[in-house]
Amino acid sequence: MKAVTKIVFIDENGEKFFGEGPYRLLCLVEETGSLHSASNTMGMAYTKALKLLSNAEKALGFKLTIRSVGGKQGGGSTLTPECKEWLKKYEDYRNACKKENDKLYSEYFGK
Repeated sequence: MKAVTKIVFIDENGEKFFGEGPYRLLCLVEETGSLHSASNTMGMAYTKALKLLSNAEKALGFKLTIRSVGGKQGGGSTLTPECKEWLKKYEDYRNACKKENDKLYSEYFGK
């Protein structure tokens, strides 16, 4: 048995806009330089990836990626500085929550 910590951010309407899915997607965008490649790696439709990012951008109030259209050089996506800062804060917050959860689990369940 174990306790799992999931961090989900919701907007003022109670709608989820950020969690591990969008986090992983953005990390893959950073790694691959492409939203299309990132969504394919996750087995996610590109249109769903666009919608996830659009919802998160609306709730956060800033752009997460800079997209360039294809052509001879091919398209691509990069993370905005605001996005990189948000991801770092998300990681730190998530890790702190997990650490505290582990401590509380041990305290209450002795494992």
